[in-house]
Amino acid sequence: MSVALVWFRRDLRLQDNPALQAALDAGHDVVPVYIHAPHEEGEWVPGAASDAWRHRSLAALDADLRVRGSSLVLRSGDSLPALQLLVEQTGAEVVYWNRKYEPATQPRDATIKRTLREQGIDAQSCNGSLLFEPWDIATQQGQPYKVFTPYWRNVLSHWRLPVLQDAPEALTAHTVDSLALDTLQLSPTLDWDAGFWEHWQPGEAGALEALSVFEDGALRGYREQRDLPDRVGTSRMSPHLHFGEIAPWRIAHALEDLRSAGTGADIDGYLRQLGWRDFAYHLLHHFPKTPTDNLNPRFDRFPWATPSAAQLHDWQRGNTGVPIVDAGLRELWHTGYMHNRVRMIVASYLCKHLRAHWLHGARWFWDTLVDADLANNTMGWQWVAGTGADAAPYFRVFNPVTQAEKFDPQARYISRWVPELAALPVKARFAPWQHPLLLAEHAPGYPRTPLVDLAAGRDAALAAYRQSGAG
Repeated sequence: MSVALVWFRRDLRLQDNPALQAALDAGHDVVPVYIHAPHEEGEWVPGAASDAWRHRSLAALDADLRVRGSSLVLRSGDSLPALQLLVEQTGAEVVYWNRKYEPATQPRDATIKRTLREQGIDAQSCNGSLLFEPWDIATQQGQPYKVFTPYWRNVLSHWRLPVLQDAPEALTAHTVDSLALDTLQLSPTLDWDAGFWEHWQPGEAGALEALSVFEDGALRGYREQRDLPDRVGTSRMSPHLHFGEIAPWRIAHALEDLRSAGTGADIDGYLRQLGWRDFAYHLLHHFPKTPTDNLNPRFDRFPWATPSAAQLHDWQRGNTGVPIVDAGLRELWHTGYMHNRVRMIVASYLCKHLRAHWLHGARWFWDTLVDADLANNTMGWQWVAGTGADAAPYFRVFNPVTQAEKFDPQARYISRWVPELAALPVKARFAPWQHPLLLAEHAPGYPRTPLVDLAAGRDAALAAYRQSGAG
């Protein structure tokens, strides 16, 4: 029987795995492989929170493979030599993998594919993570989209979900040696991630459980509740999607099976969010410099402020004196996650009120989010900053107080993550600096005033915008 290597990367599942299925359909015995090569990710080496999740997801994948008679072969180092050595050790005739789309890994993978083929080893790549790949959708002029709504209309005109594939019941055993997972040093030694696992179960089983919980709960009312951070009103699927523990089309199939007059609008709203995820990869592929460069070059002249180390530290640790901002950043620190609406508020405060360059925030999110994803992170920060595709105009400045009053009207989210404010009357929790006596009595350790006065910060941002001529 011929042997194939299946190179797992960010597709850590057995169901709906096109690379694995292609190898099995071709009749090969499969050797599952994961190569730890963070140095090949360019400037965006995976962050600490992401690595903590990856450790547990790889362990879950290996356990799932062992149930089926196989196991995950772990290697570390440069990917091409590692694959070449594995080909030599196993006699593999072909290497299969699912594509990645980041600026550093796309050319790497192209080089690996070309080199293996030149050496007589077949190499095949598949789409294992997107509903539509970045080059599948284009304008009538053959150009990439920069605005989501026309992109989404085009997607819907081509909508067709892949057929679902069950995980294989059994796989052929192999005797290939593997590194121990702990040698990859993905899991933190000081257990600062302990709070994460009160909220998350990495791995394919965890992804399927999260989907089931969403179907039974937050799906109904999703369009209205997805912006309310005091409840589970979202799917919480983002880290599972990022690590490829579930295919987006499996989620879409599951939701379509629940479509009715009562659920249709909520299902459409969620599918649109999957569309935003594809759109982020569309942008990253066609504009590969955007993880560090403004998509809109007019903002290259914008006079960003230089925040002090103390200001950045206070923002990062949720000590800005603005409760909704602090709540979001403390949620992130404790759980590796932040509610999407709050991400926008937190980002706006950094980019607009503090006028710090969006890269300061993008890099912090990259290190601390378990769902840190280069395409989504880049699009999100440039959207809020006003520098990117489909961007909120720079002069749209989120007021964190009115945002909190609208989306956390009982201050439950604020009270959960900034508990020192819980003793204040609800109205005082949104802007406690306006109630100095209450603040001094009930929360003497909380900042007396915000890092920057909200009105002054907004005015300075708008003045800088006018000065730059970016509009």
